[in-house]
Amino acid sequence: MKKTSTLLLFLAIFTQFHCKNEVKTPPAIEPVFDYSQVQSGGVRMIPIETPAGKFNVWTKKFGDNPRVKILLLHGGPAMGCEYMECFESFLPPMGWEMYEYDQLGCFRSDIPEGKDELWQIDRFVEEVEQVRKALGMTKDNFYIIGNSWGGMLGMQYALKYQDNLKGLVVSNMMGSFPAYGEYNGKLRSQMRPLLVDSLRAYEDKGDYSNPDYLNLVVEEYYRKHICRINPFPNGLQRSFEHVNGYVYAFMQGPSEFLPGGNLAKWDIMDQLKTIRTPTLMIGAKYDTMDPAAMEAMSKLVQKGRYLYCPEGSHLSMWDDQRHYYPGIIEFINDVDAGRM
Repeated sequence: MKKTSTLLLFLAIFTQFHCKNEVKTPPAIEPVFDYSQVQSGGVRMIPIETPAGKFNVWTKKFGDNPRVKILLLHGGPAMGCEYMECFESFLPPMGWEMYEYDQLGCFRSDIPEGKDELWQIDRFVEEVEQVRKALGMTKDNFYIIGNSWGGMLGMQYALKYQDNLKGLVVSNMMGSFPAYGEYNGKLRSQMRPLLVDSLRAYEDKGDYSNPDYLNLVVEEYYRKHICRINPFPNGLQRSFEHVNGYVYAFMQGPSEFLPGGNLAKWDIMDQLKTIRTPTLMIGAKYDTMDPAAMEAMSKLVQKGRYLYCPEGSHLSMWDDQRHYYPGIIEFINDVDAGRM
């Protein structure tokens, strides 16, 4: 009888201990899939009407949020959105809806040839408006984040369509192309005289595609003022490889050192006061754009804010993330909450 009681007690203790330490199997996750149409990982080709006909541009959606929908406008012109992939690590985790978008003439969108009438800033503004409509963005949820040429395009869009826009972020772009060219000249004057002489020797011959000239531009200029991460991030390297050089030169000019093209006279400084959309201007210490000019621009728009990136260059979204993204997130949160 005593042995039986001891055995029962042992079994009770063992069962109690075993149950306390038993690993419970989590419930199975049963996602709901939409089989009503072919799914494409958020990628959507959007048809665009232009004076030269109908074409398609590439977009990719991240997240779903009826209150905050963000459209990224890449630089270049014609760099594509690959170098802006870093935004994926910061904005979608906020619960916001974000779209990457290759403008017409870029790698993943249609690339019309022999259609120079397409490469005009006003035509790109109309393209952005068509993309906005196709993606269901409204004045209550539509945000633009434009970098470099994309910042220029974002400001030009706001001048015509700000009634459709809730917030604008202008990342590393001055409001005057001639002023940008002048500031660029100051940066060049700080280079070693022998280096400047070498650059000028190629430029005087119009030999802008010479590998030696391009190597000097990358090593002596890009790594100091475009992106200070070495080696360049993969997304940026792919954008360099896929850039539409023809469109870039047609609009921007043959070289970073000789800005020109059909944007050479672009200047909206006297129009910034008409922008009433909440606007964040971003400048950086090592940028190709004058950070003091960006700060001044933030005071010209009606509801402006300035973000300075002390460790950043032209692509502060890469080389000064600790200042860049918290500033953007704070701005969008404040606009969304009506604190601007």
